[in-house]
Amino acid sequence: MKVVITGGGTGGHISPALAIVDILKDMCEKVEILYIGSENSMESEIVPKSGLRFLTVKTGFINRKLLSLSNLVTLYNNLIGLFQAIRIIKKEQPDLVIGTGGFVSGPVVLAGKLIGKKTMIHEQNAYPGITNKMLSRIVDVVLISFSESDSFFKRARKTVLVGNPLKKEILGYTRKQSRMDFGISEDIFFIYSFGGSGGQVSLNNAILDLILKIKGDSRIRLLHVTGKRLFERFNLELKEKGIDPLPRNVTVVDYMIDAPKALNACDVVIGSAGAITVSEITALGLPAILVPKAYTAENHQEKNARSIEKNGGAFVLTEKEVSGDLLINLIESLINNKELYDKMKRNSYKMANLKSEKMIQLEIRKLIANG
Repeated sequence: MKVVITGGGTGGHISPALAIVDILKDMCEKVEILYIGSENSMESEIVPKSGLRFLTVKTGFINRKLLSLSNLVTLYNNLIGLFQAIRIIKKEQPDLVIGTGGFVSGPVVLAGKLIGKKTMIHEQNAYPGITNKMLSRIVDVVLISFSESDSFFKRARKTVLVGNPLKKEILGYTRKQSRMDFGISEDIFFIYSFGGSGGQVSLNNAILDLILKIKGDSRIRLLHVTGKRLFERFNLELKEKGIDPLPRNVTVVDYMIDAPKALNACDVVIGSAGAITVSEITALGLPAILVPKAYTAENHQEKNARSIEKNGGAFVLTEKEVSGDLLINLIESLINNKELYDKMKRNSYKMANLKSEKMIQLEIRKLIANG
């Protein structure tokens, strides 16, 4: 079996693509996988490190103001990218082309369809991205992660609710071992906070105030990920607030290499509401305080977050609302009210889709078999 997979721009598209790579490897021992991304992108940094073959095509950002000069440049780049993708796919002759979103998926999946290959896309969010909405009209199968998104794909040939595929590492750790590795005893309330792959200014600002409120509190341990681009700014603001050195119960990093282990070790997640984050915390049955990024396309992060809140697994604070005061109040309510905490754990876990891998395997097999 030979598969071309594409998706990029953000971790929210790259992580599910790499999770699908794991699924393909489990399906077929001799599977050949080619990942096509764009130049100077997040995927161009991450994917080659995973050992996958990686090629690039031109693409560009679509401005939602359609009649804009930038969209003429984007159209030109995407046309070049389409011809590049056609050339690559003709040479590689894959059995299947899979896209997970991001602008690079457009020319690659379209090229696969024009050449007559089987095509599939995966949508991670409750509100679909613009590229997947356009591609849904031509691909053979649309895999969705939230039932709410089905209404946006009415012109698709086939939609299947499979959830978000998880990287194997997420379910590969135990809480006990993870906490031992972080040096955290069971009587400590461990908070893991992060603002997605690029960081989040509003969350960072609230965490700065939260640090002032929990410093020296022996009940609580905080691990906060600022995002690489915001790390220096965060440290400067810590010093401006007189927090230097950091309290012993607080750790601040720019990027979390052992994110799966941190998730397994923590008691609560504070973070943005990307689709993959939502899927990971529900798979582990973690209560969450979610701060959806307001500037995402069609505010899709808030839709993701509200879906967990509606089921009682999370608190949601908008970027305008979030503050150190609100965070400490919610944290104290979880520490002091075990019944509430346990209920949120159960409600979070009820939303997990742990059959995603098998369901995606089934759809891939059916699609290739019908070829």
